[in-house]
Amino acid sequence: MARNLDAKCRQCRREGEKLFLKGDKCFTDKCAIERRNYPPGQHGQKNSRLSGYGVQLREKQKLRRIYGLLEKQFRNMYKIASQKKGITGEALLQMLESRLDNITYKMGFGVSRAEARQIVRHNGILVNGKRVNIPSYQLRPGDSVEVAAKAKEHLRIKAALETTSGRGYPEWLEVDTAAFKGTFKSVPQRSDLPSTINESLVVELYSK
Repeated sequence: MARNLDAKCRQCRREGEKLFLKGDKCFTDKCAIERRNYPPGQHGQKNSRLSGYGVQLREKQKLRRIYGLLEKQFRNMYKIASQKKGITGEALLQMLESRLDNITYKMGFGVSRAEARQIVRHNGILVNGKRVNIPSYQLRPGDSVEVAAKAKEHLRIKAALETTSGRGYPEWLEVDTAAFKGTFKSVPQRSDLPSTINESLVVELYSK
């Protein structure tokens, strides 16, 4: 399966903010943004003004990198979101947040979305008691997500759960850390999601 192999810290530097792609490292002073907050490459430190299209493109790339999607996957999700009732940008964010790999990450079963995606692919996650190994699987309110019995013994999952539980969970998720299990209570509202994301720029880009 195709995936983005670009260095994760370079992706954050290119977008000029933390995308939290490397787990615990992003919360330390070793984070690349803390040390070199300018784009990578020979001309990274030059001041350059973006055009309107450039601003829209950077916002789309940022959102795509946060959730670890390739361009074709992201565009397909946008097409589905555009066919839904309501605000297209908000629907897109809700679909991204409802992905199984994202919920696995948010529940603390992986230190990053990339690690959570790997756990899902390796049959480490159960949805409503059934094994699901599709990272893009869309969860519905009320669905339960649980670490499979064998995977509960993995030290990295235990460490990730311990780290995440210390930072807390979104209100739209309910997590039982002792049981390695959680519930997707409801689809997050726009107010529950990061204000640093400007999804309207992505809609404007794809609407051209």
